[in-house]
Amino acid sequence: MDFDLSVAQRKRFADIGSAVLERFGELPPATRPQLTRPEWKAAADLGLAGLCLPAEYGGQGLGALDTALCLEAFGRSCPDTGLVFALCAHLLACAVPVRDFAGDEVRGTLLSGLASGDLIAANAMTEDDAGSDVGHLATTAQPVDGGYLLDGEKSFASNAPIADLIVTYAVTDRSAGFLGISAFAVPRELDGISVGPPFSKMGLSSCPAARVRFERCFVPRRYLLGEDGGGAAIFQHSMGWERSCLFAGYLGLMDRQLEQCVEHARERRQFGRRIGGFQAVSHRIAGMKQRLEGARLLLYRACWLLDEGREHVEQTALAKVAVSEAAVANSLDAVQIFGGAGYLSPTGIERQLRDSVPAMIFSGTTDIQRELIAREVGL
Repeated sequence: MDFDLSVAQRKRFADIGSAVLERFGELPPATRPQLTRPEWKAAADLGLAGLCLPAEYGGQGLGALDTALCLEAFGRSCPDTGLVFALCAHLLACAVPVRDFAGDEVRGTLLSGLASGDLIAANAMTEDDAGSDVGHLATTAQPVDGGYLLDGEKSFASNAPIADLIVTYAVTDRSAGFLGISAFAVPRELDGISVGPPFSKMGLSSCPAARVRFERCFVPRRYLLGEDGGGAAIFQHSMGWERSCLFAGYLGLMDRQLEQCVEHARERRQFGRRIGGFQAVSHRIAGMKQRLEGARLLLYRACWLLDEGREHVEQTALAKVAVSEAAVANSLDAVQIFGGAGYLSPTGIERQLRDSVPAMIFSGTTDIQRELIAREVGL
């Protein structure tokens, strides 16, 4: 069992971190507007939009663990976690199912655009009455000559306001249950698609999210992912990648945050001594370090299992819970360590907390992950 990274992995981590720091290292304003296409393209030009996509289409051809390491470096060097999340949603929830399930007729074109960043993708699964209960979608896809007619509304689609491609899921056979859902990679330019205004959110503010409505939207059959009825399995496949690799970005956030707290505890003085000399502060930092390292090991293991083609449902759920809960707990501790300064926007500490809270909701809530874990241990 080898816990060390290879020389190549260390170099890639350092190179990405340096490039991201140079381009995105400045803390965005507190009233950060939503990301722009030039910012998106700048991240894509660093190779981040195609990390795990095939090299023949412009990607880097990396496995899950190496993808996670790159995203951790991205999250560590980029203080705009909304941008990190937006790119991860594009890559893991959208590009991965296109990579693994798109037909030959569109696969190359879509993957090339996704890897280069010329195409921005949004994942549209969640509905008003189908959040955690994704088996009860209301959106339908009626088979017609040459394709499908999509009808329905998705309630929360990250990247939708700027997306060129929408990966979505709809019921094609209500009587078939799990096998009655199909997946589609839908070009935004098709008639019958409307995207609502961007949501105002607690955190991840630079990543735009909105409703997406399909009204008798004809989708040619070539944009079907996999086979009819394979959508639920495709979604679970993409969630395996998202629940492992995406949360590496939060490892990066916590690593940067811990460094900030240590530096502050060394420099800030109260009662004639550095505050890091008080156990109330030093033990809090020790707890932050423990949570970070435990979450990191769980996430790396989940990614390794994914690369090995082994069963990983329990491990990805454990990693997702550990990382998301650690991110919130560490951010609360960081606010306490910085005190009043941590409550103010210029330090970026309060933003880390706001950006961490949704990690316990998206990609399957913490409660849903615990249900998965309980099922896997035999309950």
